[in-house]
Amino acid sequence: MTTNKPTVLVTLAPAVRETVEGRLGELARIVFLSDLPEAQRRDALEGAEYLLTLNPQREFGPWWPQQPRWRFVQFTTAGVDHVDFTRIPAETIVASNVGGFAEPMAEYVLATALALSKKLLHYHRLLQQGVFAQFGETGTLRGKTVTILGFGGIGHACATLLGLFDMRLFAINRSGKTDVPVWRCGTLADLEDALRLADVVVVCLPLNRDTRGLLGARELGWLKDDAIFINVARGEIVDEKALYDFLLAHPKAQAAIDAWWIEPFRHGEFRMNYPFLDLPNVLGSPHNSARIPGWERVALERACDNLARALEGAPVHGLVDRRDYL
Repeated sequence: MTTNKPTVLVTLAPAVRETVEGRLGELARIVFLSDLPEAQRRDALEGAEYLLTLNPQREFGPWWPQQPRWRFVQFTTAGVDHVDFTRIPAETIVASNVGGFAEPMAEYVLATALALSKKLLHYHRLLQQGVFAQFGETGTLRGKTVTILGFGGIGHACATLLGLFDMRLFAINRSGKTDVPVWRCGTLADLEDALRLADVVVVCLPLNRDTRGLLGARELGWLKDDAIFINVARGEIVDEKALYDFLLAHPKAQAAIDAWWIEPFRHGEFRMNYPFLDLPNVLGSPHNSARIPGWERVALERACDNLARALEGAPVHGLVDRRDYL
């Protein structure tokens, strides 16, 4: 007896075909949008029940359907702030790839926290000037307090690594509860305490209507004068001018900025409105904290596995509340 498999429409590049088919081929018929004649693409998008996508605005091109019948949409990205949710039906279940890139991003957080704590930038620049400050002090992470804003997949991975240094973990999430052993767990209502107590702050929140502009001059003013501030989430969670002014006024404070306010993937260009990279207490990177060889495949496999759970009727991870983005 022949069983009709559901169809998964994939709008990703054909280069991922082997991974997608290897992960989902036994559960569904896999169709790549790019394999279809252009005349058929709008109808395919209109009638798809299951969708695997990265960036619909780019991948759908001129074929975006007027009345899609999508049952479940799986994104390969952890963040979905780039998605136009006004074009996704209210009844469609949407899942992000939560934790897809968690481990490499946690490594970045640990690396930058250590680099800034040890004042590697400072002493490197002194050496460039011919100053051999052999007896200059560095810092340590041991016994310090780290506040992790956003305690999902990335936050958990950060906690695993930072916990190796006997740091006190102050986790902030929506529920104020976690099964991960932490010193304290709260919600954004506890933000002031979380920032005032922190020696290190890690921002890994999703960007949505509740977190956009969350950290302004008042909130950054709660930080210690020598706090380390690390943002691996989205630039828009932090007021750009407020962060620049804080770092300028507090030279003992330091920041690692991986997520910027104007970036090529989401905005088509990279631009700073303030000269962060001229500050001696800033370590910048081009939002590549998740990019290590082979990890794109790992993240894609995780997205496919989550879609497989949806196909099997099992509980899925990373469910998105579209109201957060409208």
